[in-house]
Amino acid sequence: MENVRNGVSDGGIKDVSRSDFPNDFVFGVATSAYQIEGARREGGKGDSIWDVFSENKDNIVDKSTGDVAVDHYHRYKEDIELMAKLGFGAYRFSISWARIFPDGLGTKINEEGVTFYNNLINFMLEKGLQPFATLYHWDLPYNLHTTIGGWLSDKIADYFALYAEACFANFGDRVKHWITINEPLQTSVNGYGAGIFAPGKCTDAIKDPFLAAHHQLLAHAAAYKVYKEKFKATQAGEVGLVVDCEWAEAFSDKPDDVIATARRFDFHVGWYLDPIFFGDYPETMRKRLGDHLPNFSERDRENLRNSVDFVGLNHYTSRFISHVETPREIHFYQVQEMKRNEIYPSGEAIGDRAASEWLFIVPWGLRKTLNHISKQYNHPKIYVTENGMDEEDSELEKLELHERLNDTKRVGYFKGYIAAVAQAIKDGADVRGYFAWSFLDNFEWAQGYTKRFGLVYVDYKNGLTRHPKASAIWFSHFLKGEGSVY
Repeated sequence: MENVRNGVSDGGIKDVSRSDFPNDFVFGVATSAYQIEGARREGGKGDSIWDVFSENKDNIVDKSTGDVAVDHYHRYKEDIELMAKLGFGAYRFSISWARIFPDGLGTKINEEGVTFYNNLINFMLEKGLQPFATLYHWDLPYNLHTTIGGWLSDKIADYFALYAEACFANFGDRVKHWITINEPLQTSVNGYGAGIFAPGKCTDAIKDPFLAAHHQLLAHAAAYKVYKEKFKATQAGEVGLVVDCEWAEAFSDKPDDVIATARRFDFHVGWYLDPIFFGDYPETMRKRLGDHLPNFSERDRENLRNSVDFVGLNHYTSRFISHVETPREIHFYQVQEMKRNEIYPSGEAIGDRAASEWLFIVPWGLRKTLNHISKQYNHPKIYVTENGMDEEDSELEKLELHERLNDTKRVGYFKGYIAAVAQAIKDGADVRGYFAWSFLDNFEWAQGYTKRFGLVYVDYKNGLTRHPKASAIWFSHFLKGEGSVY
């Protein structure tokens, strides 16, 4: 018997298996440089905005930093070997811009940084893992922030293009999947609006988030143009952009709620994909933001047009969206005139909650998100580039190690969400791969080390030793077609 909730059928899948996916479907794990590498002052690396932001202990919940993180810089071979042993076929990692160009200016390349990533990529390939490289996962060189204003500067796209070209030239003979920018919305809203992410700038929450978003789009387009004109013919790789999106489900069938969900999607994903696929920001944004939303020149439009070979989707959770009448303030949330709800009209929760207050377990939301992106943008190639859930470190600390590793809730999360991907493919979405977030417990930005997303437990108090959790073992059996052990 099929389960149906909120108009979504699970297709009768009792348990998902590798055979539910095409043979060439990519299953991998994901991380980012600042969250795992550490080695802040080694290998010629310059400071990033997160290096400096985390120095202010008030910015991070547990007053920690990523100076050491989980020491992937020195332990990458151990980590790659474990990925391969578990059966994963790909690794999505990010390159630290400040390791390649310590000052961000692109005038002098840091050969030690190039060597580190060459060694990392070569070892991945040796172990049978496809490298998926992200150029920007939030760690802007600090010098670019202080000298030109970071993402608020119209010069930033040129510097990003120089950095991207250096990466394509040094690594593109082996890296065939490139992501320019990860979740530009988070940088724009949390970095330049709320100020809770690096660089912590919130002097003009009306203007700055939309300017930072605009320049990230232009930087993406500039990098894509460099690859297309200088490297595509010989390297034959592909370049994409990663957006984050929680599914927005109408709280009721009232027209205002239905319209509010479409508006929410425009402000969440359309903000970045509409300029690429349709040539401008969504009309709902133009109408509500007016002159606060920057304009594209004809050259910008030309560079942006179809500047993705694939769309990367980071998805974790879903919300019910209802329309609310609010003062039309030019603020990212208020201007949307919507409320995010976690409770059904009947009073039932939308799903079990993970550790983070924003993260509810709603597998059907991923299927709907994939189908909506597919329909909205004429069936682009899609990779699910992040998906996962967290646990509270303070709660795990009360348990013995073997109990901490028994993350059965996370196993259930992955079963449900991976089954949702299989259903979206059956529905017609062109999904090519799935990356679990995260391979390792790590530095979770403003939350420090208080939240654990990893498939692999990192013992922060005992030498940063790695211990695969039940979810890692489940993935291993799933990937090897051995059936479920949970």
